[in-house]
Amino acid sequence: MPATAQKAIAVIIPARYASSRLPGKPLLDLAGKPMIQHVYERAMQAQVAHVVVATDDERIVSAVQAFGGQVVMTSPSHPSGTDRVAEAARSLQADIIVNVQGDEPLLDPQVINQVAAPLVADATLVMATAAHPLHEQATARDPNVVKVVCNRQGNALYFSRAPIPYDRDPAPKTAPLLRHLGLYAYRADFLQKLATLPPTPLEQRERLEQLRVLEEGYLIRVVITEQAAIGVDTPADAEQVRRLLAR
Repeated sequence: MPATAQKAIAVIIPARYASSRLPGKPLLDLAGKPMIQHVYERAMQAQVAHVVVATDDERIVSAVQAFGGQVVMTSPSHPSGTDRVAEAARSLQADIIVNVQGDEPLLDPQVINQVAAPLVADATLVMATAAHPLHEQATARDPNVVKVVCNRQGNALYFSRAPIPYDRDPAPKTAPLLRHLGLYAYRADFLQKLATLPPTPLEQRERLEQLRVLEEGYLIRVVITEQAAIGVDTPADAEQVRRLLAR
């Protein structure tokens, strides 16, 4: 895994055992491997210096160690995955931290490279994320699917569970909405600062952590990709991934 020459990049995968819809999700068996192993192995294919799982559960620690992965124990009191990633990042020598969700076993490693690239190229950027075109109207109306709108420079204007932008006068050639992917790259020092900032009004209203960054006046560069990751939140999602892996 060659690290980028100018900047050391680390992937941190936050993993909690508890899940309201799918308890023990990181250890869910998918084609003979726990889900966290699929995510870890895909992250290892990206151009990064480190891949680390951050967890507060000994069962996940044991599973990661069993397949030879790197894992760190973090506090069980973290209110969010961002806080868990920030704690784990303090033990690493890295300039850029990429937060990869532990429930996307089919993530394309190239998306990790793409999200880190803006921070490598532009020292003024503190954060980047990814999105892909969303064509299905039913999915666009799903509040569990987060949408994002950007300015002409490619920076996020707003993230919402609502279908944004709203088409007042729909036209046949209206551009598709953008579905946000829960993958983030942070400047390492900014990640530590972000973990100290209190929740903001829009963040609390939409239940979206990334809105805290915008409300505090920082920019988030959005990388548009055609790769649509499949997250595992329900037993039905798990069965879909098993079918895809079987192919």
